[in-house]
This record gives sequence, structure tokens and C-alpha cells, in this order.
Amino acid sequence: MEYRYLYSVPLYFLDLNIIFNQICTTACHLNIRTMAKYHLEPVEVSPVNTKYRRINTKLPVPESIPVFESLQRTEPPSMMGQPPVVWDRAEGFQIYDRWGNMWLDWSSGVLITNTGHGRPEIVRAIKEVLDRPLLATYVFVHEKRAELAEMLQKISPDPADYQVFLLTTGSEATENCIKLARTYAMEKHGRSKKYIVTFHNAFHGRTLGAQLAGGLPKLKKWIIEEGRNFIQVPFPDGFKNENTSFDLFLQSLNEQHVKPAEIAGVMTETYQGGGPDFLPVEYARKLEEFCRVHDIVSIYDEVQSGFGRTGRMFCYEHYGVKPDLIACGKGISSSLPLAAVIGRKDIMGLYAPGSMTSTHSGSPLPVVAAIANLEIIREEKLTEHAADMGDILIPELIRIQRKYPGVLGCVQGKGLVAGIQVVKAGTKEPDPETAFLINEKCFQKGLLMFAPVGPGGECLKICPPLVISEEALREGIHVLEESCDEILKH
Repeated sequence: MEYRYLYSVPLYFLDLNIIFNQICTTACHLNIRTMAKYHLEPVEVSPVNTKYRRINTKLPVPESIPVFESLQRTEPPSMMGQPPVVWDRAEGFQIYDRWGNMWLDWSSGVLITNTGHGRPEIVRAIKEVLDRPLLATYVFVHEKRAELAEMLQKISPDPADYQVFLLTTGSEATENCIKLARTYAMEKHGRSKKYIVTFHNAFHGRTLGAQLAGGLPKLKKWIIEEGRNFIQVPFPDGFKNENTSFDLFLQSLNEQHVKPAEIAGVMTETYQGGGPDFLPVEYARKLEEFCRVHDIVSIYDEVQSGFGRTGRMFCYEHYGVKPDLIACGKGISSSLPLAAVIGRKDIMGLYAPGSMTSTHSGSPLPVVAAIANLEIIREEKLTEHAADMGDILIPELIRIQRKYPGVLGCVQGKGLVAGIQVVKAGTKEPDPETAFLINEKCFQKGLLMFAPVGPGGECLKICPPLVISEEALREGIHVLEESCDEILKH
């Protein structure tokens, strides 16, 4: 039943597509949702040559196959599952391989490169630290750490009352939020205030605490007895769950025999990534009031939604709420691994010196990248640009959806993050196969998205770098529509 039993002969004697089929079959037996299954047999595709896209080889590129074969021998199968392109360089909103192909990027990596790929300002900042040299500091102080912490504090809900803790990954940030919420509750109210409430279909990371908080049961198959104090309730997305009333939140707690006085924290993604699905404003405000009344720590996971992505610096600003803790990551640097927790001083200050740190807390290279990144967002008004581009993107996606309302179930989005949820005709049941075919067709035409996401692999996720021009955005929309036409009219 384990992956190590997949291969009884050396990998280099097996056809790569046979390996992929074995992986996917075993994953199904384990009831683990796999990523899309991109074939590695090169196929002829129509040539493309525009200002923003260029495809002049078979795809995947025949010469790239040895790279994939090497990775199959050296990495676990979990690392596969994205469109089969070998990145050579990336600039702005375009991705290049070394065989002359160029893709218009609608992935931003995975919502990382908000200010664009390979920004010269970020590269220069990193080179300056490399040349000093200053590569690793643990939590010994360097000046740029202080500068970044101050910058992040200034964009917090209340700079006079919020502090910043720098980390490395989004999972670290969400786990730290859970730890802080629990600690605050126990210190102030005792051990009975213990529950962490999160939402169905939520994703907060891949480590134990983050997945306990997550709302995707298939990702929890490896978890046996832990997590009795993690409670999930329905997310009010309005499509998969049509009941967007806050009464459903209260009802769900009651059905699970959880009292408000027993809740330490409530954590939500500011939008759920598999939609993207947003909270109704009224719901978010009632949730905030509920947390205030019962002294519950409110946590917003902004790992993929922060730093201008939705047309606001942070997505929670759309709701008019004030989170107690904010988990940040991805677009914080547009490049190197960095995360942060921004939170109320009385919560952030619960741990003594040396007792809440991380090996690479505020490491010099990602810190200077983040400083340059935040300066670019501010100076180029990328938050405002994302909002303006969203005013073009979302209506166009709705127009495409209305051409095929039976299978393109809904469109959700704000700013430069959006998604089309593909369903089986006339239902709300996810159709990952059709979503994959549209995604693959876009790839073959020079428009790059990451593999379909969502609880059932049904969502075509659209999240270009915030620097994308209107002309390039409209070209991408045209390619998506053309791909939908070719797949859905058959």
C-alpha cells in the first residue's frame, strides 16, 4: 500500500507514462486525490508566435524528457503534477524554457510573484547581501530585519498595537497562529478553552497542525487520533454551500457540542483557494463580533491572498474586519521563502525571549527581497492595478462561463485572482477531467496555469503576476476562451 511497493524493477527500465499510471492507480487505492495527470509523450501542437506567447516545439519538449525521468528516479511522485515545462528563466509575466518556447504566466508560481518574476530591484537587493556577505543569522539581529518588521507593522490593522514575527513558510505561519491562539486562551481562561474552529474545504498547509486545521478529509488520511480539538464548519461560498447565513456557523457548533466559551480561535482563509471562494461581508462581520464577544482569537490566513493580490493590500480589508492574527507568505517577497505572522501585541508577546523563534527567522536574503518587493508594490501602485485589471478579468470570465453554464459552474474572483469551477453537466459535481483538458489546452497554446485545484480538482485558477498589462491579460482571456471552445463544443 505504500509508494515504495510501486516499483519492483529499476525506474530507468520503465516507460515514464507507465510509471505515472502506476502512481495514479495506487493513489486512488489509497483514496488520495492526485494532481492532474499530464502525459509525457511529446505531441505535435499548433505553432504560436505572438508578443506574449511562443510555442515552436512538440510539447512536452522531447529534449526535456530526461529531466523528468531523472526527477522520477530521485524525487517522490508527490512532486509531479504540474504542466510539463522545464523552466529556464522567468521575467515579468512570462516563462521561458531553453528550447525557444515562451508562456504567458497565469500562475505566479503559485501566487508567489506578485511583483513579477525576476524583478531587477529584488535581484539587486539580494546581490548586495551576497556580496557583503551575510547569508544566515538565526535570530541574531541585522538591520534589514528591523526595516522589514517596521514595514509590515505599518500595514497591519493597528500599527501601534500589532507586532511581526518572521518565519519561512506559510505552514509555519498558520501553525504559529494556532499555537498563539491556544496559548492566549489557556493563559487567560484555562484549559477548557481549547477548540480551533476552521472551515470545510480549507487548506492551511501540509504540516500536522496545518492539516488538522484544514478542511479536506482526503489530506488527513495519515492522521489517526490527533485533532479532536479541531472543529470544521461549512464555508459560506454560495455555490457548493448555498447557505451563507451565519446561523449555519452557530448551528454547526451546536451540532458538534462545542460551546463558544470553549473556543480558543477561529481561523479562515481570507478566500478559500479552491474557488477562490470569498466570505460574504455580513458573515465576516458577524464572525468578528462573535469572536469579540467570546474573547476568541480571530485568525485570517492571507498566505496566498496578501500583498495586493485582490486589489487591496490584504484581502480581509474587503470585509471591513480587524483580525487578531494574520498569516502571511508567498507574495510577501515575490521570490525567496519568507512568511510572517502579524498580530496583536498582547498575543504575540506571550512567549519569553528565545522561546518562539525559527532557524531562518528573518534570514537576510529573503528579508531584503521582501523589502524591495513591498517598495515595488507601493511605488508602482500594484494593488490599485490589480483592482483595475480585475474589473476587466472578472466580467470576461463571467461572459465565458455564460457560454457554457451547464459545465462552467461558477466564476469567483477579486482583483487578479479568479477561478472557474468546472462541473459535470447540469450538476455541481466537480469535473476534474474536463478542467484538466482545458488547462492542458491552454498550456499547449502558451498560457500557463498550475494544475486545476479545489476539493475535486475542478477549479481553473487564474492568478497572473500583478504587473501584467491589460493587453497581455486580454490575450490570456482570449486563449482561455479559445481553449474552452475547443474542449466544450465537442
